[in-house]
Amino acid sequence: MYRLPADAHAAAVPDRPPQGCFDKGGFVVFRPRLPRRWSVRAGALAVAVTIAACAPGPAAPPAPPAPPDYAATLRPQLEQLVRDMSVTGAVVLVRTPDRGDWLTTIGTRAYRGDVPVQPGDHVRIGSNTKTWTGTVVLQLVGEGKLRLDDPVSRYRPDVPNGANITVEQLLNMRSGLYNYSESLELNQSLDDDPARVFTPEELLAIGLSRPPYFPPGQGFHYSNTNTVLLGTIIEKVTGRPVAEEFQTRIFDPLGLAQTSFPAQTTNTLPDPHPQGYTFGSNVETIDSLVLPPEVQAAARAGTLAPMDVTDDSPSWTWTAGAGISTLDDLATFVEALGGGRLLSTELQRQRLDSVRPIDPGDAQSASYGLALARFGSLYGHTGELPGFNSFMGYDPERRITVVTWASLAPAPDGRAPAVELAKAVIAELYSGGS
Repeated sequence: MYRLPADAHAAAVPDRPPQGCFDKGGFVVFRPRLPRRWSVRAGALAVAVTIAACAPGPAAPPAPPAPPDYAATLRPQLEQLVRDMSVTGAVVLVRTPDRGDWLTTIGTRAYRGDVPVQPGDHVRIGSNTKTWTGTVVLQLVGEGKLRLDDPVSRYRPDVPNGANITVEQLLNMRSGLYNYSESLELNQSLDDDPARVFTPEELLAIGLSRPPYFPPGQGFHYSNTNTVLLGTIIEKVTGRPVAEEFQTRIFDPLGLAQTSFPAQTTNTLPDPHPQGYTFGSNVETIDSLVLPPEVQAAARAGTLAPMDVTDDSPSWTWTAGAGISTLDDLATFVEALGGGRLLSTELQRQRLDSVRPIDPGDAQSASYGLALARFGSLYGHTGELPGFNSFMGYDPERRITVVTWASLAPAPDGRAPAVELAKAVIAELYSGGS
């Protein structure tokens, strides 16, 4: 299967780091190309003489609002992208006060099925989960229960060189710690036994046993090891399961009734949901998400069916990628994430300001900060697990929200489908004529 991705700024295009089982260690980057119903009830009117009155029937429901102007341009582009990437189903949501809201669905819940995907379908959101983990950590900072400059060794004495790695470096992916999901050991296990349940400690044992990529603070490498460590730190500091912290600190306050962080032993999705598909195994995509030309051709021709990985265990991602949500819940969350509803004004500003180019020498490179990415003017994240890819972004200045998901990941040509759909949307919304 593969490896996970991330994001970037309003004048660039995607790069993809290392591959492997998707939420593995790439963060999908891109630079968008900018240039009540009512009814009438009537009774009988009695006067001197009783007159039977004919009550009018229910009024016809109002016609749905006309699609915004940009929909006519975007819909054909999105449909073509879905075809080109052999995607089974996809959903796109846009909220913009300037040009009008838009929601569209493409494709079906099952490969060659006839039931369309729906906006209310539940999907695995992969590394979008990292923003939950980062948010709780920052809330604990605001409560004085930990500090961003705390050494990791204060909470995890077993982390090599942990005295020189800070909580902040775990959040911004600059710790240098090896990403366990890039290991052949993990990928082979996922292929051999997709239902295997991993514990956080098993994942960390892989990540902490390998040499680091660089000294703390001396580079950037997207690593799930960082975010799983943060999950264990949350539990140590609060004394409660991280799932309860997500529920009480994020899901309940925002009313995210269709969002969940399932138990490690749970591998099913709540109904309704689409099936999630992939064309490659974890091991064969360690070095590159791009499948051989003949496989790509067969997928496009429809002579090669994708593998259904809907019920593969997501336990190998834990606080780095095991979340489940819906389109509307993701939109609500990313608006709160970018709009400051979850943190104090000071911490929110610090979080937004933390987002900076991965490559200090290239201002146009992908940007990442405290468990937060930036794509042009939109703050958010991407997420990818075998079978599911999602994107969420919010522009706090123009109040534009873009959320997409697709039930195939990655595409046979290595692209992240939901990210490609989001790129097309953002390019249109921020085009010169808008």
